[in-house]
This record gives sequence, C-alpha cells and structure tokens, in this order.
Amino acid sequence: MNWTIIANYLADNWLEIAGTVTTVLGIWLTTRRLLVCWPVVLAADLIYLDVFYRTQLFSDALLQLFFVAFTLYGWWHWWRGVREEGEVRVVPLTLRGWLAGLAAGALGSVLLGWLMARIGAALPHLDATLTSYSLVASWWQARKHIANWWLWIAVDLVYIGEYLYKGLRPTALLYAGLVGLALLGLRDWRRATTTTQIAV
Repeated sequence: MNWTIIANYLADNWLEIAGTVTTVLGIWLTTRRLLVCWPVVLAADLIYLDVFYRTQLFSDALLQLFFVAFTLYGWWHWWRGVREEGEVRVVPLTLRGWLAGLAAGALGSVLLGWLMARIGAALPHLDATLTSYSLVASWWQARKHIANWWLWIAVDLVYIGEYLYKGLRPTALLYAGLVGLALLGLRDWRRATTTTQIAV
C-alpha cells in the first residue's frame, strides 16, 4: 500500500471527506430523533456548499443554502416539540400533503432546470430535479413526516449515479450509505409511530 498516494488523496479531498463524515453523523442522529442532529447537519450543509460550488454542481450548491434554512427551521420546530411534548413525535402526512409535495418538486425541477441550463451548470436538468425533490424531503423531515425517508431513498439512489459521473467518489459512497441510513430512519420512525399509537 502506497501511503504517499493515500496521504495525497486525503490532502486533496479533505473537505469532501469532512462533509461525508459530518453528513453521516447528522443523518444517523436524525434517525434516532435526537435534537442534536440539527447543528451537525448545519455543519454538513456548509461544507457541501463549498464542495458543490467548486465542482460546478450549482443546483446542489443552491440546495445547500436552502438546506441551511430548513435546518434552522427544523431545529426550531423539533425543539419546540420537545419542549411541549417531551419528545420528537412523528407526524403523519396526508394524501393532500403527498400530492402537493410531489407537484412542488416537479414544478421546481422544470424552473430550476431551465435556469441552470442557461448559466451552464453541469447536468442542469438532472441536478435540478434532485435538488427540487431534496427540498421537498427536507421540508417533510423538518415537519417530522415519515414520508421524508421514502423520498430520500429515491433521491439518494439517483444521486449516487450523478456523483460517480462527476468523479465525486467519496460523495457517491456517502449517498450509498445515506440510502442505508434512510432505511434505518424509516424503520425507527415507523416504530416510534407505532409506540405513540399504542400509548395513546
């Protein structure tokens, strides 16, 4: 094993690796419904803002700015719920909520894709679609809807291919792990929902 090659790789990609580690930790804490997830996720948002800007994935860079806003909102919304109820409670999503979210994601995909194509972004339409639906998933997550995990699974699977194509191997590996964490989150939030229903 050539330690010089490894050291050079770590030196060249330290920011992306830091974002990967921070993101995994933040999502894992989210699956556990722990309030501390939000400052960790905020740090990951800011790191990946820089990573995506450097690789000209402008929709993803823009997404990180929205993630910062959703992270701050989610942090406040969860904190308020913990203060009032003593725990983070999972909230069901209505059919109307599903349809509105998916429609908003589609509209955002078209508008953002058009904009990104005009400014010369890499993979403008694909990246815009993933960005748009990531915003929907983030909103659902901040609102404590279990449906967020289903949408994250779908989006993250497509992101893996995009990042491999762009040569962001640590990030592609991260998103493969995020699919696993989303499955874990789905399982744990379902259990929390069942426990709450039994308690009521």
